[in-house]
Amino acid sequence: MEAKDIRLEKAKQEDWQDLYRNLWSRPESARYMLWNVTESEDAAKVRMEKSVSFQRTHEAYTIYEKKSGQAIGFAGMTEIKPHVYEDTGIAIGPDYTGKGYGKQTLRLLMERAASLGAREFICSARSQNAASKALIASCGFSYCDTQKRTDPRDQSTYKLEFFSRLL
Repeated sequence: MEAKDIRLEKAKQEDWQDLYRNLWSRPESARYMLWNVTESEDAAKVRMEKSVSFQRTHEAYTIYEKKSGQAIGFAGMTEIKPHVYEDTGIAIGPDYTGKGYGKQTLRLLMERAASLGAREFICSARSQNAASKALIASCGFSYCDTQKRTDPRDQSTYKLEFFSRLL
């Protein structure tokens, strides 16, 4: 899948260095996600193996910046009920935020969902994640629910806000 500045493709093992440098080693990237920072290159290689395997069987993709060719993030979605898809996360490295890549990624996911028969797309963001909520709003989503969740990394609680858009 392709947009103006990015491509979404299945992961390749050789991208471990890009993802480690651009995303996985960056605490600010993991802040609102449910994954831990990757602490070493060896751990990044293992994580990449798991990502490649996971992406083979799921609607999950690596985000590539066209200009540099680098892997800069990941995104995914899943069908939660017939004709309704939900994002499973969009993560873009901090050096690549603020460039419209998130919006392009979300639009590509919605297009893919529509091609699979989706009539509705759901996005979520932690209540304190202003950047993600602004992205979701800019793509025409409307607020629909808030749920209390527990972060499995440290057992802290947070509020997850859900937004919906018809396709």
